[in-house]
Amino acid sequence: MRQFTQPIAQVANISNVLQQTAAAAERVFEFLAEEEEPADTKTPASVQDIKGDVSFEDVHFGYNEDKTIINNFSATIKNGQKVAIVGPTGAGKTTIIKLLMRFYDIQEGAILIDGVDIRDFTRHDLRSLFGMVLQDTWLYNTSIKENIRYGKLDASDEEVLKAAKAAQVDHFIRTLPDGYDMVLNEEASNVSQGQKQLLTIARAILADPRILILDEATSSVDTRTETLIQKAMTNLMKGRTSFVIAHRLSTIRDADMILVMKDGDIVEQGNHEELLAKGGFYESLYNSQFDDVEAS
Repeated sequence: MRQFTQPIAQVANISNVLQQTAAAAERVFEFLAEEEEPADTKTPASVQDIKGDVSFEDVHFGYNEDKTIINNFSATIKNGQKVAIVGPTGAGKTTIIKLLMRFYDIQEGAILIDGVDIRDFTRHDLRSLFGMVLQDTWLYNTSIKENIRYGKLDASDEEVLKAAKAAQVDHFIRTLPDGYDMVLNEEASNVSQGQKQLLTIARAILADPRILILDEATSSVDTRTETLIQKAMTNLMKGRTSFVIAHRLSTIRDADMILVMKDGDIVEQGNHEELLAKGGFYESLYNSQFDDVEAS
């Protein structure tokens, strides 16, 4: 009986493998069939002396050309201002960031940095203007010093040390067995989540970008570490144009401009007091946080 059923079981297993192979091949060929990105301009604008003024002028965008999700969006952000992007999950907060860094090209309108259309920069030069601190931390199997230095590969040890102090992580590093020379393991699991976040902030401080993109990453850390991260982010944002993807609205009350998104479109914009006074969608979002706390 075993000799009879074993070939049948083997055929069934091979059938599963073939189905997985077919599905994987379909994704590979779909990727290969994708169109190449449009070529960069042959006469690129210089990114030297960029201050960080950002303007959105009558921007229209949709991931599908027949379905526009951002309609006639305009905003002007001055150098050094803090802009918060808020909205429920799936509202499209990261869409603005993708457009700003030109991962997608807009259908109509223009996005300008210091009065220059972002399409007039090469993609490499444009993206070199940005520094990003995301919820997902990206650390490597090397020393803490080299992980920080990744933000600026030619940085001296003194610059690395200065960035670590500004990120509120210097004291923690010095308590480790090998200090700055301690090697992180493959998963970077020999430091905590909050400490990993502070290291990525130190990396961004060292890179010294003109424009910052911050995805709040304090939801999974304790209160004390959250205070350290907030202080480090404040140091990081000084004198820089900042875009903050906010999840807890209480952390962005001091933003110079708040963009409120709903269903992929920007429905309100203004500062905290102005939006609360309107009594619109932002007010309901803001108050819902406190309603959830009271209910629990």
